[in-house]
Amino acid sequence: MGQKLAILGAGDVGRSVADLAGEYGHEVVALADSSTAVVDPDGIDVEAALERKVGGESVGTADPEAVFETDYDVLVEATPTTLGDAEPGFSHVERALEADRHVVLANKGPVAERYEELQALEADSAGSVRFEATVGGAIPVLSTIEDETPQAVTAVRGVLNGTANFILTRMAAEGLDYEHVLAEAQDLGVAEADPTFDVDGTDAALKFVILANVLADGGFALEDADVTGIQNIPGSALDLAAEDGRTIRLIGEATREGVRVAPRLVPENGPLAVTGTRNIVQIETKNAGSLHSSGRGAGGPETATAVLSDVGRLPEL
Repeated sequence: MGQKLAILGAGDVGRSVADLAGEYGHEVVALADSSTAVVDPDGIDVEAALERKVGGESVGTADPEAVFETDYDVLVEATPTTLGDAEPGFSHVERALEADRHVVLANKGPVAERYEELQALEADSAGSVRFEATVGGAIPVLSTIEDETPQAVTAVRGVLNGTANFILTRMAAEGLDYEHVLAEAQDLGVAEADPTFDVDGTDAALKFVILANVLADGGFALEDADVTGIQNIPGSALDLAAEDGRTIRLIGEATREGVRVAPRLVPENGPLAVTGTRNIVQIETKNAGSLHSSGRGAGGPETATAVLSDVGRLPEL
């Protein structure tokens, strides 16, 4: 049976979820950006709404508040990730769960920064919370951990920021310095105008904090992570590593004890030396050995597939 989706956030991910929902047999009854919303209990005209948004107009004429008053089954929270109190995302989740609706998050903030509160809200609700899309884009990281059971997973490590990985790949391949490659990445749209979140390790750390919370059943926030970025890596370090058959990657690790993200030496031909913007996750398990999954860790349609696979796992309310 299809679910009725209310989507908050009309960036790349929100728009892609709206666009692809029909393929998965679901109906979009509301779509909101930060200032307006389009709502229809019988299903909105997705194509028209997306055309308005991409054309620089507002997505609809209703107030975003109207989303919560419509008859939906699943709230898709795809507003931008915020740190600390994780607002307004956290309050959106809270309202949906208090109304006994399901929530699927692409927004990392609530899961990384307020995991225990999220669990408490879920425990009191008929609805469930899922958040595959918060870690590794299209890569099925959390569902794999769920299938193996978190108790049987000892550690998760890997590369979960495409921008940082692209920069390190190019520095190694071209023998160029960080500033030069960053400028190139910005020209190509791989890096943001302000790349801090990606290059200082924060984005990757949020994802590994979420993984540590899943493994340990809570207890971690961003401030608990030990994080070092890539801004201070000299090109010469990559040259030296290459002489030894190795390269440098921004590697994160989550265990029940904590989270570390830092540039690390990895074998040039090893699984963790993914190139360009690709991501890879290595899940260490008690019974199944080491599982590797790599793919696109970002992008609208890619991340939307993770959102919609979560929607498909939710029971009917």
